[in-house]
Amino acid sequence: MQKFLMIAALGALAACSEADVASSNMSKAADQFEVERRVIFYNGITGEYMLVIEGRCSLGNHDKGDRLSVTCKTGDKDYKKHFLGLSDNVTFFVEQLQPKTVSAYHYRVIFKPQVIIPDIDFRGDARELVR
Repeated sequence: MQKFLMIAALGALAACSEADVASSNMSKAADQFEVERRVIFYNGITGEYMLVIEGRCSLGNHDKGDRLSVTCKTGDKDYKKHFLGLSDNVTFFVEQLQPKTVSAYHYRVIFKPQVIIPDIDFRGDARELVR
């Protein structure tokens, strides 16, 4: 019985793994600002667009249910971050503007040492450190 369950579980994973890997890799590419997007905020009552954000933008992955943050890369080291509130009549959708080639067979792993060992901003008088 255990072998059957194991084979069934592996079969289920194999059935959807190509799409899952491609989707995961696409999300990683977007979070690295490699994907051109259009984020549109829409009022469901009036039927009008309230706001449109276009560019190499990443959506907030850990936002609360009633808000959304959108971070866009605007230059080599320049970024803009927008915070937007959502309600029962305001929603959003995201459109990918251009196709992006990603692998459906290999997971993409991004390792950034600067995230593990971040830059430290020091504020104060350096003379206070020496006693």
